[in-house]
Amino acid sequence: MTEPAQAAKVPDAMRLSDFILHHLDAILAEWDAFAQTLGPAAADMSPRALRDHARPILLAIAEDMAQPETPREQKEKSQGRQPMEVGSAAGTHGTLRHVSGFSLLQLTAEYRALRATVLRLWLPNVTSFGEDVARDMVRFNETIDQALAESVLTYSEQGTRTRDTFLAILGHDLRSPLATISMAGDFLVRQHAADSDVGAVALRVQRSATSMATMVDDLLEYARTQLGGAIPIESTPQDMRLSCAAAIDAARSAHPECVFELKAAGDLTCNFDDDRMQQVFSNLLNNAAQYSPPGEPVTMAARADGDAVLVRVCNRGSVIPGPALSMIFNPLVQLAPSPTDRGRPSTSIGLGLFIAREITLAHGGSIEVSSSDADGTVFTLRIPRLLTAQEIGRIQASN
Repeated sequence: MTEPAQAAKVPDAMRLSDFILHHLDAILAEWDAFAQTLGPAAADMSPRALRDHARPILLAIAEDMAQPETPREQKEKSQGRQPMEVGSAAGTHGTLRHVSGFSLLQLTAEYRALRATVLRLWLPNVTSFGEDVARDMVRFNETIDQALAESVLTYSEQGTRTRDTFLAILGHDLRSPLATISMAGDFLVRQHAADSDVGAVALRVQRSATSMATMVDDLLEYARTQLGGAIPIESTPQDMRLSCAAAIDAARSAHPECVFELKAAGDLTCNFDDDRMQQVFSNLLNNAAQYSPPGEPVTMAARADGDAVLVRVCNRGSVIPGPALSMIFNPLVQLAPSPTDRGRPSTSIGLGLFIAREITLAHGGSIEVSSSDADGTVFTLRIPRLLTAQEIGRIQASN
């Protein structure tokens, strides 16, 4: 938190609810400053997005405090039996914080900071601690707890919906390659199958197995990150051009209907884990193929950039709107393809871009995305050239 803004001296008669209304800007400034510390979820969010529904939450708190309250209502509030308000600012805040990748701990920390900020600004202006002051503090804590409960409820509901959607998608997408493998098995046990037919079926089995392996790999990496473990990196000096070429070949096999182009220039030698980096490239290329219109190529360009190597993956699909673009690396986020896109492939369970970001960060690198009519959707990776194993270990520990 930054140093608290100095609120003007107020008459003893000014109640806490009135104080909140008269000092909204000072309180919201501290909300913004604290929200910016809640990385990495807040790292790429605008001040407006970070503030979210703070103003209407504070206005609702002040309005509630200004209303008379019976002893029975006070008791119900203190025991958590106050009815939840549907569609409240606090409830919407909880939903949006989940979608933006904030943890439940970070959500509750925002309310803890808000509570402390309001009291810290108000109490120096109280010259005598009487019954009205005590009552205001009780009412304020009740309303803060109520708002927090509404945010936590909608946060949890959003988490449940996300989990159920994820499981439904996973079950549906695993069924497709399993069905292919099952039909291929039935075909291969038939007698007198032509050699040419066997080769075609074997290729379909291989692609289906690759799709399932990709989903399982992403699930394992996601589980590792959620349990607090870092993605292991075994970095050695290698040529990034070879990794890019191998990833392009794999993408062509997985998406024969899509055209992939590779452009590489300069010295692309740097320290990286080849298997992990191909996992990043595979996820980016699969994503690009998913949203690339028929007839438009997916391009991959790699070049030297001083003390780093830059890799860009571009497709000419529909422009991704700003709000969706800001959440694209969050786990379990999926964008709805437009009618001109190829449609979601069987390997997309909403984890690919999240895993790509985590592996890139583990290399001490960065990954960004932009989307426009002029340039298409472009993912840009920057991988430092000569990080040692010890430096990478320190990066993983800090993440």
